[in-house]
Amino acid sequence: MKHKINLLCIAFMMLVLGARADEGMWLPYSINGQNLADMQRLGCKLTAEQIFSFNQPSLKDAIVQFGGGCTGELISPEGLLLTNHHCGLSYVQAHASVEHDYLQDGFWARSKDQELPNEGLSVSFLTYIEDVTEAVLKGVTNNMSESDRAKKIEENCKALEKERKGNRNVGVEIVPFYHGNQYILFVYDVYKDVRLVACPPWGIGKFGADTDNWTWPRHKGDFCIFRVYTAPDGSPAEYSKDNIPMKSKHYLPISLKGVQPGDYTMILGYPGSTDRYSYSGAVKNVIELEGPAIVDCRTTKLEQYRKHMDADPAVFIQYASKQASVSNYWKYYIGQVKQLQRNKVVEKRMDQEKAFRQWAEQDKGRSTKYKGIFDEMDNYWNNQNKYTKALIYHREAGWRGGEAVTFALRFRAINNAIESKAAPKENIIAYVKKMKPDFEDFFKDYNKALDRDVTIALLNLFYKDVDHNQLPAVIKKVGDKNGGDFTAFVDNAFAKSILVDRDKLYAWIENPKSLSKDPIYALMYSILESYWDLGEKADEVNCKRADRLYMQGLMEMQKDRNFYPDANFTMRLTYGSVQDCKPSDAITYNYVTTLDGVMAKYKPGNWEFDVPKDLIRLWENHDYGRYADENGNLVVNFITTNDITGGNSGSPVIDANGNLIGLAFDGNWEAMSGDIAFENEVQRTICMDMRYLLFIIDKMANAQNLMQELTIVK
Repeated sequence: MKHKINLLCIAFMMLVLGARADEGMWLPYSINGQNLADMQRLGCKLTAEQIFSFNQPSLKDAIVQFGGGCTGELISPEGLLLTNHHCGLSYVQAHASVEHDYLQDGFWARSKDQELPNEGLSVSFLTYIEDVTEAVLKGVTNNMSESDRAKKIEENCKALEKERKGNRNVGVEIVPFYHGNQYILFVYDVYKDVRLVACPPWGIGKFGADTDNWTWPRHKGDFCIFRVYTAPDGSPAEYSKDNIPMKSKHYLPISLKGVQPGDYTMILGYPGSTDRYSYSGAVKNVIELEGPAIVDCRTTKLEQYRKHMDADPAVFIQYASKQASVSNYWKYYIGQVKQLQRNKVVEKRMDQEKAFRQWAEQDKGRSTKYKGIFDEMDNYWNNQNKYTKALIYHREAGWRGGEAVTFALRFRAINNAIESKAAPKENIIAYVKKMKPDFEDFFKDYNKALDRDVTIALLNLFYKDVDHNQLPAVIKKVGDKNGGDFTAFVDNAFAKSILVDRDKLYAWIENPKSLSKDPIYALMYSILESYWDLGEKADEVNCKRADRLYMQGLMEMQKDRNFYPDANFTMRLTYGSVQDCKPSDAITYNYVTTLDGVMAKYKPGNWEFDVPKDLIRLWENHDYGRYADENGNLVVNFITTNDITGGNSGSPVIDANGNLIGLAFDGNWEAMSGDIAFENEVQRTICMDMRYLLFIIDKMANAQNLMQELTIVK
């Protein structure tokens, strides 16, 4: 095992020379040499093995991939797990009701028997890695077509994953790096009994909501607490009343020391996706087509959400998590487009491409190897540009637009079986009855009136904004007939469809028949067929070979550049420091915010800026206890120069000694281009201070059962 890790370290060492401390999402098992020296210069006191080791407990053993797209960390010997409020929000919402409004009031389990199970929630611990590039590319030749290459790689990956998994109850995946120039295998222990322990009130965990999202200064207590449970023998297990709290292999002590400018900060987590080595054509596509299309669709959707949520507290509970999910990347794309333009990212990429051409032409071998790659990429993006807007509208305003249309997707397989008579009717009935819990989940948080208005608004927008030659047949037919007004069509569809009526759907379960004439199912299928057709046309041109070669060439041309891999939901380490921010001329932002700032924004009754009465009382009395800073203020949030992106939500911010000082939850508006181009001078990670966490648990919630579990250091 050590031999494999050492080889990996050597391979990555060639890439880390000249790395700057703040930029870079590093593979933590490759930390050595120059990376470690940079970290130590910034103040890190830990060894590489204390950070990441398979031979002894290390920081990596406290880090989990939480659910489908966040990070969490263990903070007690008994599997207590910390992540962001927005990462846990959907699970809190699932337990909430008007009678038990855990969204507004918060939730605190006073003992382990009060902790709430969460169906479908899992956490994954990384247990093994291996560079398998040679095995994945076995049999792949330069003469292969891209489709044959992809088939061979998929075949090799499946065989390797099956071999490595064997009969073990583990998760195994092989992930491409550097645009398909390297492949690494990851093995995870996956725990599926994860229970809700605590969640702060809305006015703390969601304070600032949409208005403050992606901006600094922030004033949010963005945390949720869960607990990982295991089988009695300590192994991963499905939920059972016989399960026991996990015995943590490693957990993070929480520091009371606080932060000062220049303090070392390290983040371990699972960043989702970056594209920092992409071609200029890809950036243009985001600015001109992808970003604006997503923003327009989501703006329309959010307008309808807010109208209904503001009018009815029950609807607010039903749609709080859904609204937050839609809103998050609505604002993200607004900021990304603006900052890509402001930071002249297209121009910078074009300058890089010009330098690449000149470099390649200086050597005959390079000229031959890289010949034509820019023509291939231009052809690809010229073709993509024809279909990008329509494809996004098919997704955002179509099969992921109205909820009923999205719900109809779940019936495709069973409807195909019914129509093809591929199975006996009694088998089909039995299968449909097994889907009943999914139906209950859908209707529990479904509001028909809201969905009607969303669907009408999105279909009106779809018809108006998309080239009519690229519209789904049903939308074109109805729009042409009714002058682009889908009100009557949607009203009729909602009146007749079984998919928005629980009683009709449950009657159908007893005698399932084809849904092809159901108006909502037919609408969904028309959108899907059109999406597939446009997707095929978009895929007729590809530039995978050129993209792969360009990445190779960049790494060859710029040997001293910090070529960390793009984010891809694998564990990464970033390091930096606490710093203030000067985003533009004459503007300087301090590195911390305090509870005084929360109260300055406080608006009684406002869904974004109201706060709990208990918090007001503590603030009025200046009752901060040992959690106040040296000036007697209660720090809420702080910023660092660490490099993060989506997926890092909930990641621990760790000090020089391996203690937990913060919880990463956001990036800043001035650097919204960061997933495509890191902006060294202004890019910041926004973090919740651990003293604020402890203050809320101890002073406001009086959850002494949790305080007793934590290891708190000064």
